[in-house]
Amino acid sequence: MNTDSHAVYPSSADSSVPRRAVKRSPLPFLIAWVIIIAAGVAGAWFYTQHIQQQLALQIQQQTNKQIAQMQSAYDAKLQKLESGYSSDMTELQGKVDSLNELLAFNRDNASSKTDNSNKLFTQLNDVQKQLDELKKNLEVLK
Repeated sequence: MNTDSHAVYPSSADSSVPRRAVKRSPLPFLIAWVIIIAAGVAGAWFYTQHIQQQLALQIQQQTNKQIAQMQSAYDAKLQKLESGYSSDMTELQGKVDSLNELLAFNRDNASSKTDNSNKLFTQLNDVQKQLDELKKNLEVLK
């Protein structure tokens, strides 16, 4: 006989009844798959956000670099134009001064106004207008 009181042996009546297989619920399996899929979607979303931020930062850096290059090229061209206008104005001012001296000399030597002095005055006025236009263009460029 059995001296072990903890062991339970099926009786002869229980052995004739077939045991029913334990049917497991698919709910835990489905919940696990839903959690895995949700984690994958969340991970993909976070990764795309991270990539978008990195791309935006890289594009911003490239844009800033290009803007700086364009600004330096613009400044160089503007400096070149300013120096060109300055030299042109200096040359034109020299011509105006030369014409003024010539005109003063002609007035001093002429007893009355002649056609030559009128031509010199006209040329002087034309040169003065050109000088004024160059000054205005320089101011616009600045």
